[in-house]
Amino acid sequence: MYCRINTYTLRGLAAVPVTVETDISDGMPVMELVGYLGSEVKEAKERVRTALKNSGILLPPRRITINISPAGIRKQGTAFDLPIALALLVCMGIVPEESLQGCCIMGELGLDGSVRAVGGALPRVLAAAEAGMACSIIPADNLAETMLVSGMRLIPATSLSALLLHLSGEKIIEPVIGSLENASGGVYSGEDLDFADISGQVVMKRGLEIAASGLHNVLLIGPPGSGKTMAARRMPTIMPPMTEQEIMELTKIYSVAGCLPAGEIVSSRPFVSPHHSCTPQALVGGGVIPKPGAVTLAHNSVLFLDELPEFRRECIEMLRQPLEDREVRVTRAASSVIYPADFLFVGAMNPCRCGYYPGPKCRCTESEVRKYTSRISGPILDRIDLAVGVENVGIKGVFGGEKGETSAEIRSRVAAARERQHFRFRDEEYECNGRIKPSHIEKYCALSRESQRLLENAFEKLGMTARTCHRVLRTARTIADLEESEEILERHLMEAISFRISEL
Repeated sequence: MYCRINTYTLRGLAAVPVTVETDISDGMPVMELVGYLGSEVKEAKERVRTALKNSGILLPPRRITINISPAGIRKQGTAFDLPIALALLVCMGIVPEESLQGCCIMGELGLDGSVRAVGGALPRVLAAAEAGMACSIIPADNLAETMLVSGMRLIPATSLSALLLHLSGEKIIEPVIGSLENASGGVYSGEDLDFADISGQVVMKRGLEIAASGLHNVLLIGPPGSGKTMAARRMPTIMPPMTEQEIMELTKIYSVAGCLPAGEIVSSRPFVSPHHSCTPQALVGGGVIPKPGAVTLAHNSVLFLDELPEFRRECIEMLRQPLEDREVRVTRAASSVIYPADFLFVGAMNPCRCGYYPGPKCRCTESEVRKYTSRISGPILDRIDLAVGVENVGIKGVFGGEKGETSAEIRSRVAAARERQHFRFRDEEYECNGRIKPSHIEKYCALSRESQRLLENAFEKLGMTARTCHRVLRTARTIADLEESEEILERHLMEAISFRISEL
């Protein structure tokens, strides 16, 4: 007997339709899996055989052939266990084939017959909905993320035995209809942190407010203990709440990466801060089986690299593409995948290795200072809009310092500036000043004659590149938006330039 069942495999963040074809015929007792399979898929036959046995079902002593097509696409992961098991049960006449028609199926099987969660459930169910399927059989632990697919009829399975009772009509599993309103949030992003905890540091907080308002990359430069990390961790709290589209995008990414907590979705902006010892693959993605890296996990949120010069030079240089193109392309011999990486970059570093240059406590020579700061190359600095000098807070700031503005107060100004930008760029493919294309600079960042002369003088004296000049103009546009000004005034331009003077 022959049977076909629909499922999906992943290529990057995209789900590709796959058909599990099963045939049971006369011949030597053997089970063969074919179709360009990864090692974990080949192992599925033993998991499926044992799960069926422990669920009270023995496979017939006949020739069983399972083809996972198309054969030209490599299949990875354990999500094919449940489709294979159900296809076998249809061929054995235990499950009616019509009960699985137009249904997307996925799930890993335990040896006891339990149905376990799989990575990338959301993009699979989303692709099924786009293909016109109205039903998906999923592991119960993947229910929260797949709830984001509005209107999809979801059947959460906990075990193979329970699913068989449902398909036979003996004990129906109550279907759940996908709805964003009923999805539960997760992925902690520091909601209990607040900018009011930071005493003083007016310039640093101003720079971070500008960065959040226009999605400008920022570098904090200051001695140890000056509050750079403390402030960076609070960046998500001053950014506007996530939209439904952003929630969907980030939940897909975390699902594929296997970083999504069971029963939760990504409903608040995460703070991604890899250690400086991380590998290039961990930072930008890749590996033998490509997986998203930290820059993709920070999509629509904040990527923070503390002690930036301590990262491997190759890691720092690999940031060029995501900082410029807002995506990462991972190329392998067999295929190429693209991961989104539209994040707000926040870097932090000391002015020298000991951290106290140019103060009296500094023990570094001039050559050591230059060697340390030169680890950040010019092309990377060109891609950073704001360089903010941070000073240590005095004893008055530690004890009895006045509390600053709360995150909610700053967030209200940031949201208002974002609204102005969204309206301005309503006909463009981008929404924030930090993403203005070079060809659109003159259109959206027009200057008066006086402001233009000011920029020309700064260009010559500071040795700016064309890319740096564009970033100054984008920053000035954001400062003007924070003041609700349609025109970029000289003071806006001067403040934007001041955040370049302190760069390395």
